[in-house]
Amino acid sequence: PLSRRPHPSRKKENEGENKVKRRKNNQTAKGIGFHACRVSGSKEPAPPTQLAAAMVRGSLGKLASRAVSVAGRWQHQQLRRLNIHEYQGADLMSKYGINVPKGTAAGSVQEVQNALKNVFPSEKEIVVKSQILAGGRGLGTFKSGLKGGVHIVKAEEAEGIASKMLGQILVTKQTGPEGKIVSKVYLCEKLSLTNEMYFAITLDRKTAGPLIIACSKGGTSIEDLAEKYPDMIIKVPVDVFKGITDEDAAKVVDGLALKAADRESAMEQIKKLYELFCKTDCTLLEINPLAETADNKLVAADAKLNFDDNAAFRQREIFALRDTTQEDPREVAAAKADLNYIGLDGEIGCMVNGAGLAMATMDIIKLHGGTPANFLDVGGSASEGQVVEAFKILTSDDRVKAILVNIFGGIMKCDVIASGIVNAAKQVDLKVPVVVRLEGTNVDQGKRILKESGMALITAEDLDDAAEKAVKAYAK
Repeated sequence: PLSRRPHPSRKKENEGENKVKRRKNNQTAKGIGFHACRVSGSKEPAPPTQLAAAMVRGSLGKLASRAVSVAGRWQHQQLRRLNIHEYQGADLMSKYGINVPKGTAAGSVQEVQNALKNVFPSEKEIVVKSQILAGGRGLGTFKSGLKGGVHIVKAEEAEGIASKMLGQILVTKQTGPEGKIVSKVYLCEKLSLTNEMYFAITLDRKTAGPLIIACSKGGTSIEDLAEKYPDMIIKVPVDVFKGITDEDAAKVVDGLALKAADRESAMEQIKKLYELFCKTDCTLLEINPLAETADNKLVAADAKLNFDDNAAFRQREIFALRDTTQEDPREVAAAKADLNYIGLDGEIGCMVNGAGLAMATMDIIKLHGGTPANFLDVGGSASEGQVVEAFKILTSDDRVKAILVNIFGGIMKCDVIASGIVNAAKQVDLKVPVVVRLEGTNVDQGKRILKESGMALITAEDLDDAAEKAVKAYAK
C-alpha cells in the first residue's frame, strides 16, 4: 500500500487499537524508567535524559523492524492489485449515483445483436470499445490489422466492427508486443461531449492519504497532459479521518474549470466518487475523460478502478469480477498454489524462500551476467506440493534456460525442498540444467535425498557460487 496511514474505511477499527497501544506505551515507558534505575544502581527513577535515550533506542529498534516488514510486504503487493474492466467499473459507479453513459457488455456477435435490439433500439450511433486490462486502446492495433480498439460507428455497423474485435489480440503501448485478447466489447450510447477533463483518486505516500488529481484538459494520457499542461494539473489531498469536505470538492471543481455543468451538482459527483473510492477499498480510481455533455451534465465517460488485494475478504462481490484471462497465467497458477510469483523477461528461473533472499538472488544473477526470469518466493512453510507447483510454473516458461534453487532453511526445511524437487522431476520433463544451493535446517538430509535421486543436478556451496554456475549452465 502507498500510504502508511490506514484506509478511510478502517478508521473506527484503528481507533480502538490505538487506545490499547497508548496504554501499552505508557506501561513500557514506566518499565524503561525503572530498568534504567536498576542499571545505574540508583533507587530513584531515571533522569529524563536517560529515560528519553532508552525510549529512543527502543523506538528505533521497533521502527527498523517495522520498516523491514513493510518493505517485504510492498515488494510482494506492489503489482498485486485487482484491476477490473471498464464496463464493470461503470456499473459499479452507477450504483453509487455517479453519472455514466448507458451501456452493456457483449461477449459474442449474438449478444451484440441482442444489445442493439433491446438496449439501443433507437440509437443512430454506437461507441464500440474493446475490453482489455490495459490503457491506450484507442490508439492500439489488432494483430489482424484493424486499427484502434475504440470505434464510433452507425448502429447498423456496430455488429460488424464488434465481430472484428471479439477473439482478436489487441496491442497497445501498455500491453507489450504480445498484446491481450478481447473477450468482450462494451457498447455505449454516443454522448455529445462539450468539454473533456481528467480526474483520478489515488493513495499518496507524501500526504499519507487519498489524493485527488484533476486537470481541465482530458481525453489523452495523463503523462502527455503533465508534459503539455503542467500548470493545469491540480492535486487536492483529502484528510483520511475527516473525509472529503465541501472545500475539497470545490477546489476540484474549480480546477476542472467547468464550462456549463452546475457547480453544486458537480461537487456532489466528486463526493460520490470519493465515497466509492473509500467504501470499495480502491487503490486507484481514474476517469479519462470526465466530461461535460450538451445537456450540461458531468459524466464519467471512462472508468478505471484498482482495488487493494488485502480487502478481498470484505469486497467479495468486486473480487468475483476478476478476469484471469487477462493476467499472466503463471501468476494465476502461483496465486492458486499460494506462491509469491512475478514473471520477468530473463532466462534463469529462480525458486527461493524469503523475499529478501529472492531479491539478493536476482541481483547476484545479474551481477554474473545473467537475467532472472521471475521473482518466486515459496515462503517459510511451503509444502512438498507447493514446491512441485513452483517447478511446473518455472518450466512452463519457454524463456527459462536454467533454474536456480536457493534455499536457506530456517522454518523451511531443506529436506522438504529436496523431496519437492525430486517429485517435480518425476512429473515435469526437466530439459534445462538445475543448480541447487541448500543451507540450514535438515541440510544433510536434503542433500542426501538429492544425491540418492540420481538426478543430474548442479550443486553449489554458497549463493555467489550458485549464481555463477547458473549463468554458466545457461550459456552452454
